[in-house]
Amino acid sequence: MMFEHIDRQKCKWEAAELLREAQVSPKAMTALYMGLLIVLELISSLVDTGFFSIFLSILVSLISTVLASGFALYCMAIRRGERAEFLTLFDGFSFVGKLILLDILFSLFVFLWSLLFVIPGVIAAYRYGFAFYNLYEDPDLGVMEALEMSKRQTLGYKSQLFVLDLSYIGWGLLASFPTLLLIFQINRDLTMSVLYGIPVPSAYFGLPIFILNAVFGLWQLLVALFYVPNCTCVKLAYFETAKRTSGVGQGAEPPQASPWDGWNAPDGLS
Repeated sequence: MMFEHIDRQKCKWEAAELLREAQVSPKAMTALYMGLLIVLELISSLVDTGFFSIFLSILVSLISTVLASGFALYCMAIRRGERAEFLTLFDGFSFVGKLILLDILFSLFVFLWSLLFVIPGVIAAYRYGFAFYNLYEDPDLGVMEALEMSKRQTLGYKSQLFVLDLSYIGWGLLASFPTLLLIFQINRDLTMSVLYGIPVPSAYFGLPIFILNAVFGLWQLLVALFYVPNCTCVKLAYFETAKRTSGVGQGAEPPQASPWDGWNAPDGLS
């Protein structure tokens, strides 16, 4: 198995250059993608009790998975220098069954590994993370085949992928800060209500919860414009490197055998 150190900063710079040259605006596509996610979440938040609420939450989660695949396909087209229209965002509906099954199995495997401890769960998430990209590239793949390919592709790259995610954590915190602040405030008020019987406010910062969710969603959208396309394109660059060095994946060639492999290796080095 071969792997190499990936120059993270170089990948980010190259991704920025590709995004600047994209024929369809990355910011416009990101706004459409995030806007749809926000609308779905707001609709789901309107119903907070009963079976229909559970059904709606599951439906929103599934649609979000499909939209994520469409956004990744758009970024894949950018990396190939191709034009991808806004409707690319909905291309995942053509293989939605496999997307849902892969999402379920991915979550199940990560959960099972997490039962051992948090760290094995995190490792599992990176081990199987490229399965989605494999399926996006080739929807004819079997779900288990995509997962197995990801296991082989990520050998030697999990720590680099983890560091890559850490490099974007500031953007994630910035995007979620208002929401985290609201959650903290609500939890504090709920605790005060339980302990001292103080009524829980129906509004915060002078606005109803639903309106606040909409405002915070727009804030997340605004922040996402500056890092989500770049982050996705950079992860795809890591994916392409992993395919090339592992020889696994669509368009990947088997790695060249080293002259030191097998019986050709000098004594003591095999």
